[in-house]
Amino acid sequence: MRIGIVNDLRAACEALRRVVDSLPDHEVAWTAADGVEAIAMAKRDRPDLILMDLLMPHMDGAQATRQIMAAAPCAILVVTATVSGNISLVYDAMGYGALDAVDTPMLGPGGEVTGAGALVEKIGTIAKLVGATGDPRRAPRRTASSTPPRLVVVGASTGGPKAISDLVFPLPREWNVAVIVVQHVDVAFAPGLAKWLGDRTGHAVRVIEHGQEPLAGDVLLAGTNDHLVMTKAKTLEYRQEPRDVFFRPSVDVFFESVADFWPQAGTAVVLTGMGRDGAKGLMKLRSRGWHTIAQDEATSVVFSMPKAAIDAGAACEVLRIDQMPRVIAARMGG
Repeated sequence: MRIGIVNDLRAACEALRRVVDSLPDHEVAWTAADGVEAIAMAKRDRPDLILMDLLMPHMDGAQATRQIMAAAPCAILVVTATVSGNISLVYDAMGYGALDAVDTPMLGPGGEVTGAGALVEKIGTIAKLVGATGDPRRAPRRTASSTPPRLVVVGASTGGPKAISDLVFPLPREWNVAVIVVQHVDVAFAPGLAKWLGDRTGHAVRVIEHGQEPLAGDVLLAGTNDHLVMTKAKTLEYRQEPRDVFFRPSVDVFFESVADFWPQAGTAVVLTGMGRDGAKGLMKLRSRGWHTIAQDEATSVVFSMPKAAIDAGAACEVLRIDQMPRVIAARMGG
């Protein structure tokens, strides 16, 4: 896999170069010192993956991610000195299409690289993803009701945070509907993503707890690296099985469990993302009477997931992200 490095610090670039050079079948395609240079390099020589710093002169990594995903889309991993210290900018970058984020390894005085384990693991995960798909083009709990709410279920991956924000923001605050979101995101970032979405949408977005029952008005986010499932008891649980499913949490696994166990049809949505996750599950929900929606190509950061659902005949409608809230609210009685 050919990897571009974007960082304005020489020591950080060298540490990243040494990490990439240590990995079999990986090589450094180029290095760039800021976001502007990265955009130009990506247009001229698109790599398989870009390791993107956030805080740089001329243009930060979030804006560079946005422009690269528009002009020369490829997998982007945010690699910054402190993920926790730049969390808002991290989620801006993820909203524009970055896949994940990790702290930058350190280059020691003797030339040794420390703290590279998480980066190596994430590069390995992205390598599998790229190889499989090719280039990508806080509220109090409410009391339970005897009548289960209707559900809006949402699956997303690359570019998902911003799309989810745009979808959720206009939805009613008070209605007999629970919104449940499965976003491909590492467990470490789920609480921060929930807070970021809550701040941007005005809804109380909460990470799902094992055994939780969805209630009217909830906006819930899957929050572990295990699969989220709906149970026969109408509660949400995390499970390791099926272990052979690459995406964790899997949109397909969740959608299929909802089709099996939720008592009434609602609305299911597949948003922007790399790969095919969600197409099978969306088809099963459609066969059970759910209204199914896929995001259109024009407003998707990466069209692979919606396209797979559309090609499979799983989507009743293909809509722009800004059209979805009105359609969903009208169908769900908001």
